[in-house]
Amino acid sequence: MDLNAYIEQGISSIAAALSNFYISEGTESDFLSALVPPLMASTERRKIFEKNGKHIPPFLIASIASKCNLCCAGCYARAGGMCAEHHEEKELSADEWKRVLSEASELGVSFTLLAGGEPLLRRDIISMAAELPNMIFPIFTNGTLLDRNYLDLFDKNRNLIPVFSIEGNSEETDQRRGEGVSKNIESAMTGLHSRGILFAASITVTNRNLGTVVTKDFLKNLRSKGCGAAFFVEYVPAEQGTEGLVLSDEETEKLNEKVAGFKTEFSDMSIFAFPGDEKYMGGCLAAGRGFFHINPFGAAEPCPFSPFSKMNVRECSVPEILESAFFEEIRAISKESAEHHSGGCTLFNHEDEVRALLIKQTM
Repeated sequence: MDLNAYIEQGISSIAAALSNFYISEGTESDFLSALVPPLMASTERRKIFEKNGKHIPPFLIASIASKCNLCCAGCYARAGGMCAEHHEEKELSADEWKRVLSEASELGVSFTLLAGGEPLLRRDIISMAAELPNMIFPIFTNGTLLDRNYLDLFDKNRNLIPVFSIEGNSEETDQRRGEGVSKNIESAMTGLHSRGILFAASITVTNRNLGTVVTKDFLKNLRSKGCGAAFFVEYVPAEQGTEGLVLSDEETEKLNEKVAGFKTEFSDMSIFAFPGDEKYMGGCLAAGRGFFHINPFGAAEPCPFSPFSKMNVRECSVPEILESAFFEEIRAISKESAEHHSGGCTLFNHEDEVRALLIKQTM
């Protein structure tokens, strides 16, 4: 199956899982009826661009906040310098993000993943995103700032989908994120579930928690709490000294096999493995092949795990970024390595080549 067909099949699966979730919960038929037309329209836009020789990714990752109220061990955003208490650079305003998201939507981007830092610190941007009903916004949050006002906002705007970052059980989550974080997440999940609001979980998978989180019981427990989607994200060693947490090739294969089975068994949940799903899409999806990343200051990057940039949305449009020579050469690296790639993050493993492109294009 080619890339576009696989991606569109995936989006159809997401829509079906959302439908099954709300049917099982007995809520939000209005949201479902409003969801399908925009997704279909975006798909048609991407197809038109594809016929004209331009590939448009369905996903954008937008890191909208450079600050966070937690300091989690192994955080890639802090390790890469994007997330810190003080920055000389100015974060993009809500109006600037609205222009970027509008450009992306016009091209056919269907999903914008809001991340950080802690995205709930930027209520202005999330409130703005709520006004763009033709796009779905998964919001990757540590869950500690989800108050009643946010509950009301998510209740009224079902295109905003909270995604809680967890490490496994409460002990594993608190060990990495801080004492009491898991209790806050449980409370937030309860509040959302009581209103029938869809939420998701993002689980960082290491060789320490693989046996805990990649199980039917773990997913059943999440589903019983109202969770409608799960992202299994392989740990990338952003900090020196944490390389020992990375999955082996055999463990990566086990993760991918388990997730493939979960996708069939849990029909009312959307389940993803990153970068595991890339195995079936001919390699890395970064740099506009399946998604790209914009950091809080507007720098356009191939991926959050490959935070290198030659362009900024303050000077360039989204179409210009996707058609740039830098992104094109990043995609070439991904394509060349796909045949021999066995698992893990492609661009992280080819960091020296990516850095060389920055030097090459500066000369």
